[in-house]
Amino acid sequence: MTELSDRDAELVSAHEQERPARQLTGALRLGVWIVGGLLSVYSLVVVFRPIEALEHRLTFLAVALPLVFLCYRSGISSRRAAVDRPGVGDWALAAASLAVLVYPLLDIDAFRDRGSGSALTELDIVAGLVLTVLLLEAVRRTVGWSLTIICLLFLIYAYFGAYLPIGWAIGHRGFDLGQVVSQLYTGTEGFFGVPMQVAASYIILFTIYGAVLDYSGASKFFIDLSFAAFRKSRAAPGRTVTTAGFLLGTVSGSGVATTVSLGSVAWPVLRRAGYPKEAAGGILASGGIGAILSPPTLGAAAFIIAEYLKVSYLEVLIYATIPTILYYLGIFLAIEIDSRRFGTHAVPVDAPKAGKLLLRFGYHFSSLVLIIVLMALDRSAFQSVVIATAVAFALSFLDPEHRMGPKRTAQALAKGTLEVLPVTAVCAAAGIIVGVITQTGLGLNLSGIIVDVAAGNLILTTVMSGVAVMLLGLAVPVTASFIIAAVIIGPALTTLGVTPAEAYMFVFYYAVLSEVSPPTALSAVAAAAITGGNTYKTMMMTWRYTLPAFLVPFAFVLTPNGQALLGQGPFGTVLLMTAVSAVAVAALAMATGGMTGWPERLLAAAAAVLLLFLEPIPIVAGLAVLAVAAAVHLIRRRRVPA
Repeated sequence: MTELSDRDAELVSAHEQERPARQLTGALRLGVWIVGGLLSVYSLVVVFRPIEALEHRLTFLAVALPLVFLCYRSGISSRRAAVDRPGVGDWALAAASLAVLVYPLLDIDAFRDRGSGSALTELDIVAGLVLTVLLLEAVRRTVGWSLTIICLLFLIYAYFGAYLPIGWAIGHRGFDLGQVVSQLYTGTEGFFGVPMQVAASYIILFTIYGAVLDYSGASKFFIDLSFAAFRKSRAAPGRTVTTAGFLLGTVSGSGVATTVSLGSVAWPVLRRAGYPKEAAGGILASGGIGAILSPPTLGAAAFIIAEYLKVSYLEVLIYATIPTILYYLGIFLAIEIDSRRFGTHAVPVDAPKAGKLLLRFGYHFSSLVLIIVLMALDRSAFQSVVIATAVAFALSFLDPEHRMGPKRTAQALAKGTLEVLPVTAVCAAAGIIVGVITQTGLGLNLSGIIVDVAAGNLILTTVMSGVAVMLLGLAVPVTASFIIAAVIIGPALTTLGVTPAEAYMFVFYYAVLSEVSPPTALSAVAAAAITGGNTYKTMMMTWRYTLPAFLVPFAFVLTPNGQALLGQGPFGTVLLMTAVSAVAVAALAMATGGMTGWPERLLAAAAAVLLLFLEPIPIVAGLAVLAVAAAVHLIRRRRVPA
């Protein structure tokens, strides 16, 4: 797999939009990797020998949180020390983390009873407050100030809510320190709630799996196969990069990380093919963000959907399948159009033939397929990914260059833990938000406000919800923005008749798409840094490539047949609605680049919107408008000299 440059590493690390970790060396690096490897082993063992939920989450965080303080810089000093290692303060924070998380484990039953009976001791309250401060600092170090400030505002709201003016919709009776600590620290409603459960089970297992795939040579194979598969057409370079992003995202599980990892390899190819810098950046960013929209791994928020809906992870994969197909259809159509517009051409790439690669290394796909097969056979997602990891490990011995001996195995296990540290800090801190919302009833109040402002209109409520999720995603990582939006905006949609699956998937897509949404658009910023293109123009190109992903979620929220796009309903209906949506995506591609005149562009855009209503009359009207747009386009082309 291509190594990141120092500049690119500063843009992104393994997940979300975290800050880069310390580059530890010597005995300390070895110690951290040993502890990380042991936590991975523990996580694998717990799948087959489960323990009680609160005990498991406490144990997991008791190892992960101290590692955060050792692996991530405080950022207090503007100058980086010559030796990048933890200071006395970092060690003190790590020790405090271990103490306040091991303390409940000394007598977990008594600790749980005190919490449920609201009979906390002074030591319980002090330990809970210390852990709160530690989590806020961990989040600040890993993802910055935005989420930290949001968590602080929620804590202030929980304590001072009783002082809000009488009549405010978000006022409440107020809670003292003991009540707040009891909610956050002693049960599974706060720090150790659903987000933490997801981090300590789903996410850690999938990061271990991704690390094993990486060390076994799958990442290199996926990139080589993509470059070998498309060789001769002028659209081949763009299609190659998009396909490579999809496959590589299976390993990284992060849109920005995939963009950066692929960029250093793909940008020279796109440049030689004739792509402008901004268009190349748009292809890189849109292909990268598809990594967290696409089965079989998706992003961290998808695991939380499974927990919130109480459905299997396989069900969530089914929800995401058709939107993923439509997403990549839109990108490929836009690439085909741009290849003609920019006059791009095929680029010879020094890679083996695709058939030869598949015969030699095609076994790397087997573990991905195995996850789906095992879940279809009613194996849990946990067991499925562990078995797939074991298979990927065993198959690595077919490749002498990437054979996973003791050293590579230990490195993969350690990497699995180290990559999950930032998202663990985010999930634990997000428990503050979820716990306060649950304790104060804020979620229902805010969802009621959204519905009231929209006057009960589902279309207006959905538009407001999409804008709110995107704005939230500009400030905090995808996982955190999904969690916050799910408990506030989800009820607003379900109140108006949207099913929970449709509501959560809508929130999921808009939380993910915040990474390609101006004015921040992290994936586009990373791509522009690689290509040297104009950042704003790269954002707009990325937005154009990803436009179907912004509109399709409205279809499965606003229309009765929209659930077919989540794979729900009779097979014939699912097939028909998918075909209609594919035509709508094609109309969008025509509107955003395939047609030169504004009249036909506007007609094509109107046709796309009509088609996405997924009802008989709008579908017929949309097809008619699209036919008119095509006719106008052909007439105008004939009038223009060659």
